[in-house]
Amino acid sequence: MSASETATASSVRASGGVPWRRNEDGTVQVALVHRPAYDDWTLPKGHVERGEHRAVTAVREIAEETGYQTVLGRHLGVTSYPVGRTTKVVDYWAAEVTGGSLTADPEDNTETDEVRWLAVGDATALLTHSGDAAVLQGFARARAVPADPTRTLLLVRHARAGDAGSVPDDARRPLQRSGLDQAQALVPVLLAFGAGAVHAADRTRCVQTVTPLASRLGVPVQEEPLLSEEGWADRPGEGRARAEALRAEPGATVVCSQGGVIPRLVAMWAQDHQLALPSLRTAKASVWVVSSEHGQVVAIDHLPDPYR
Repeated sequence: MSASETATASSVRASGGVPWRRNEDGTVQVALVHRPAYDDWTLPKGHVERGEHRAVTAVREIAEETGYQTVLGRHLGVTSYPVGRTTKVVDYWAAEVTGGSLTADPEDNTETDEVRWLAVGDATALLTHSGDAAVLQGFARARAVPADPTRTLLLVRHARAGDAGSVPDDARRPLQRSGLDQAQALVPVLLAFGAGAVHAADRTRCVQTVTPLASRLGVPVQEEPLLSEEGWADRPGEGRARAEALRAEPGATVVCSQGGVIPRLVAMWAQDHQLALPSLRTAKASVWVVSSEHGQVVAIDHLPDPYR
């Protein structure tokens, strides 16, 4: 499944999610919000602000409407419906609650006046709109709540670099100004998925792409020679083993690599784990989100670069 990239000029973009938590007894609840202006019960969502990535919008809107901080997991799909003369297109993600508390100050939140935590079946029955109910049913069918600690691999294509041949040693080719801007814009996108450890192929353009994220997190960029195009070509078996080891790391691990490696990894995991893929786009600064559970890849989602 891929985050929608097909909105038209006449559409309005929005993002939201299914906030979920696991109780001490192991049961799972999801959060719905009540909007007094419409007297309806919905999943939290809102408009994408100018220059904002849709994944970042989802985390922000959930926080604004519920008071809870979340980390995104699997992409749950896209809904669309008419609003006046335009169409609203909404992306949804599973969103695990990691902190915060129920919004209580009405001056801080004028859109919603109540949040309810419910079992999925009860929440589906309470929802006002059929599109929201379909998203929640998809959340249940997709087993979007992991049975073991979440493992997410964020595969990042390096940002825009200078032309090949612009420096004597291509391994040292740096990002151009627009690429440095992309690297900065990637930070909130990757943080939306709970990014932790940061790795990059041993190419200047790959390391530079994730340096702003590493600086924000206060962690080093760990170089991965086997995950450069040359390293992979020379030792593909070892490259695959290293990628599998990184995929198995707990939490959300970031790996920045090149266009000759990322499509191979994504296609390999899709084939091995019998998953359908959207077209293998590897635009500069785009991200593939690989979700695993008990060693099995359960979803591979695509995010366009932060400027799309």
